[in-house]
Amino acid sequence: MNTALIRKYNVPGPRYTSYPTVPFWDPNSFNIEHWKRDLKESFDQNNEISLYIHLPFCEHLCVYCGCNTRITKNHKVEERYINALFREWDLYLKVLEAKPVLKELHLGGGTPTFFSPANLDRLLKRIIGTCIIPEEKEFSFEGHPNNTSESHLKILYEKGFRRVSFGIQDFDPNVQRLIKRIQPYENVTKVVEKARSIGYQGVNFDLIYGLPGQTLSTIKNTLSKTISLSPDRIAFYSYAHIPHMKPAQRSFEKFLPPDEEKRSLYEFGKRLLNENGYEDIGMDHFARKTDDLYLAQKERKLHRNFMGYSLHPTKTLIGLGVSAISDSWTAFSQNEKVVEKYYSLLEKGELPVVKGHRLNHLDILLRKKILDMICHFEATWSAHEWLQFKEEINWELIRQLEEDGLIKMSLSGIKVTQKGCPFIRNICMAFDARLLNESNQKVVFSKTI
Repeated sequence: MNTALIRKYNVPGPRYTSYPTVPFWDPNSFNIEHWKRDLKESFDQNNEISLYIHLPFCEHLCVYCGCNTRITKNHKVEERYINALFREWDLYLKVLEAKPVLKELHLGGGTPTFFSPANLDRLLKRIIGTCIIPEEKEFSFEGHPNNTSESHLKILYEKGFRRVSFGIQDFDPNVQRLIKRIQPYENVTKVVEKARSIGYQGVNFDLIYGLPGQTLSTIKNTLSKTISLSPDRIAFYSYAHIPHMKPAQRSFEKFLPPDEEKRSLYEFGKRLLNENGYEDIGMDHFARKTDDLYLAQKERKLHRNFMGYSLHPTKTLIGLGVSAISDSWTAFSQNEKVVEKYYSLLEKGELPVVKGHRLNHLDILLRKKILDMICHFEATWSAHEWLQFKEEINWELIRQLEEDGLIKMSLSGIKVTQKGCPFIRNICMAFDARLLNESNQKVVFSKTI
């Protein structure tokens, strides 16, 4: 890749799991009663929901991780946390006033498999028992290769889970040592084979490039081992260096690859994946041509939300647990991030929501365009829509993107070129009216490349 373009565009920027992005939410637009009404209006359209459950506990700190976690080896925390999730879910059921159709269910963390199989069984039996389960659905969970047992896999399979994402990150022993995420290739092989023998139809791997100690040689080794295990999907994420939020990341700063070298790791990895039958899907994702994610993109049915790329989009996403985010399409809310404060709000009979945002008409319009770009690398608009947002675009950035051959822009739409795909976050930034606001310039994001 052109190193001049990397230097030019490798700037802090959002990942666009939502628009507006969380740092630019307007707290003055939001209150709990508004949130309940917005959620109910969204739900009443077809009673379908996506459900995300955040399980924050981990036994060990992986120092690269930017997730909201609680480190403990005390497994007694499981019962209280599950009871709190039940309280929160019951509060939402009162708001919905009807049995939800559960189209998507995802367990994230933290480490969902920190919880015992018996406790996951108790959690899911209660949640699923209050829903209508359609034939077309996607239930998935994040599994740690070291502690995802056969019992975990069997219990979750019995509850309808057919997809598991294993957090691999990297197979190189030195890289694992630096990021404090030790998991031998043999452990991964065993759990993948066990998942497939039980009947899981989708095995995903999460990999990260730009980690300390990575080189072209280590990336080649990691991807060779990955390909040998034939995961159906691979997320190949850029490492997000945010030491201002995660101080533990400072422990390996001197081992991080320079920006140009970091991007070369991705380009090299992408080429290996393409050569071995994995196709680019959206941003940082790859899938085999037989995988539903690939087919959804080809049919323009791909969606993106706080759970990532989605095959069964709903306009109602409910997030349970600390820090979880919910989305009614016209509003967002986020839960308390501290476990004890989360418990306290629920014990008072209150939803544990601490902030949110109600989207105005311009927000919704730009959200649609950014979503199309990040899912399909193009967006179109009517003359009427164009008049509504053309003054909100960062025209200087658009001019540069066009000059560099990264986009093709017209009065009726935008198309991202093949050359421009790696810069999709930068391209979305040109349509981010809230990012353009001078008062928002001090918000710190990870770098786009």
